[in-house]
Amino acid sequence: MKSRYPFYIAIALLIFTGVGIATLRHFELGIPWLSGEERPVWLVEARVDFRASGDPVLVSLNLPDDPPGFHVLSEQAASPGYGFSIVDDQGDRRGEWSIREANGPQTLYYKAQFIPDPDAQPRPPEQPPEPDTVYWEEPQATAAHEVLALAAAKSSTPESMTRELIKLIRSTDPDQNTALLLASHDDVDVLVKLLNYADIPARVSEGVKLEDARRRQPLRPFLEIYDGDHWLTFNPQTGEQGLPDNVLLWSRNTQSLLDVMGGSQSVVSFAMLRQTVPALQLARAESMENGLGFLSLYQLPIEEQSMFRMLLLLPLGAMVVAFMRVIVGIRTSGTFMPVLIAVAFLQTSLGPGLVTFITVVALGLLLRGYLSNLNLLLVSRIATLIILVIFMCTAISIVGYQMGFNTGMTVTFFPMVILAWTIERMSILWEEEGPHEVFVQGGGSLLVAILAYLVMSLPIAGHLTFNFPELHLIILAVILLMGQYTGYKLSELRRFHPMQEYD
Repeated sequence: MKSRYPFYIAIALLIFTGVGIATLRHFELGIPWLSGEERPVWLVEARVDFRASGDPVLVSLNLPDDPPGFHVLSEQAASPGYGFSIVDDQGDRRGEWSIREANGPQTLYYKAQFIPDPDAQPRPPEQPPEPDTVYWEEPQATAAHEVLALAAAKSSTPESMTRELIKLIRSTDPDQNTALLLASHDDVDVLVKLLNYADIPARVSEGVKLEDARRRQPLRPFLEIYDGDHWLTFNPQTGEQGLPDNVLLWSRNTQSLLDVMGGSQSVVSFAMLRQTVPALQLARAESMENGLGFLSLYQLPIEEQSMFRMLLLLPLGAMVVAFMRVIVGIRTSGTFMPVLIAVAFLQTSLGPGLVTFITVVALGLLLRGYLSNLNLLLVSRIATLIILVIFMCTAISIVGYQMGFNTGMTVTFFPMVILAWTIERMSILWEEEGPHEVFVQGGGSLLVAILAYLVMSLPIAGHLTFNFPELHLIILAVILLMGQYTGYKLSELRRFHPMQEYD
């Protein structure tokens, strides 16, 4: 007896491959499992206000570049009369507005949508950064040595050194050396200078705290140090390591946040709004930037996408037909004709589709009976039926339109050849087996077609089959398993009912 182990191994491989690729697509492209899932998106607006002096104006604003924890979805500028472009100034990403002449108060806007992404990390530096050269004058130089020596005695790593320095600088009762350094410098500037003086690369970054529906928000300073592998962020007020989830680092390692030429009294402020958008929409927008983006059906033209949305539903209908015929034992007219009928129902909706199908088939059977008396050849008979079916569908469309129903306008989507062949098969069945068998197989075909339609019309079915086409491997595995079933069909179990009564 031939072993079935290779068959079951193939089934397991199909299932694992389908689930594995779908899971990879979900995490790699961000495609949600459910069509109704939504993701938060932050809309952040930078507003630049200044007074122009009547000369040519050039405004340069630092823009976020790969902010940690966020991904930029879209960005735009609102600046009537101004030209706008995004430039790279020696690694510093900046937005530039320009105009030939401006006078009086001016307001410029930059808007960007940011998607929270915990895995989003900035690109590592091409070369390890070097500490900035720091010069101290006496007595600040002696004070800096003392403060660094005190912090170094309680630390062993750049991170612990940073925390100890923050404690000393932020102490409510600072010693004389710390007070001397703070007398002429800002506390964050003192921290950066002390760390660079201790051969620890450090810099000041500025971030905005994300709070829904807030306006006129300023940037807040954050301290960053380089530990040899990547940049670490610290809160210079508390010494807490790490960037909070609700903080967007806007400016990192830049010479200036805002430069205005041809104007004065410039100020920049930030407003933000929390939005929710469908997760599938975000996945489609980001698909080209991800590793599996080239495998997405969204890369196809719209016309081809519409075709595949319908085509990829057919395996579901085929699985329903296989289950109803192999497991339940429903007899149908043709093996997979119910699937094609279900596809027609998808285009016309179930109620109008049923009425149209029954009407056309019933009229077709009457006409087929007349054609039988003409003794036509099979090909000519079917060709004649196709023409008659077209005439009947056209008549139904015209009548439906005159009566004010849109149903008649959709019957033209029915596959004419399938309807003609259905009529031909049922007519032959009528002649060979009688009207009872016609009703049995015709009713079975409609029942299976309705069940296939109900499964194929589920929103989750359309979402999964189109966005995760590899799941069809699982459907294939299920159909193969049903093909191995040789037991009793469910419809045959009624034959054993008399035995139950006898017991």
